[in-house]
Amino acid sequence: MTARHRKPSLRGRFLTFEGIDGCGKTTQAQMLAGRLRGAGLPVLETREPGGTAIGEQVRAVLLRGDNSEMTPQCELLLYLADRVQHLAQVIRPALAEGTVVLCDRYHDATVAYQQHGRGLALEGLRDFLAAEVHATAPHLTFWLDLPVEAAQARIARRNDGPHPPGAPPFRGDESRLDSAAAAFHERVRNGYAAIRAAEPERVLRIEAARAPGHIAAEIWKQLEARYDVL
Repeated sequence: MTARHRKPSLRGRFLTFEGIDGCGKTTQAQMLAGRLRGAGLPVLETREPGGTAIGEQVRAVLLRGDNSEMTPQCELLLYLADRVQHLAQVIRPALAEGTVVLCDRYHDATVAYQQHGRGLALEGLRDFLAAEVHATAPHLTFWLDLPVEAAQARIARRNDGPHPPGAPPFRGDESRLDSAAAAFHERVRNGYAAIRAAEPERVLRIEAARAPGHIAAEIWKQLEARYDVL
């Protein structure tokens, strides 16, 4: 391959994984991280909400099952507060060092869940988002698309599993969202489809109803087609 047509390095790239709850994005992020480390690349695995000590405290508030009185506006602002801290403390420093950052959810989730799912308008936050969030956009996003019914069946199986001793009285990281009606998750899925339609070069739709190994193979193929992974 000539220098003119050489693929860009994956170092210092920001890759995100998106999808409705139960789509398998966390598993795929972990599988890709392992393969990239095996190829000798520096990798940071992180997530939203979370990723920092402050963010993990915000996550506990956001996802706790008994916080059912949280308003959509409060939810939105908590997610954004988590993101700003995450960017400043973790994501931007890692990218500057040439690390490959793999993030389990990012701002697309806010657009899908809070704008499309909750019906909130984000236009009033345009200046804030431009300065604090959009300035660090993912280079590539894997949208693991799964029908809502299949995703909810996966969540039910997960929540029916063994309950760890001493665990809090709510199940799973996404427990507050688990209780939302199927119609909400349909709106979220449609939101992801709209994001993908607007940015098809960045957002890659991955059929998530297949076995994890098959999904991982497709993600690797898509990555290899765009970047030098060695």
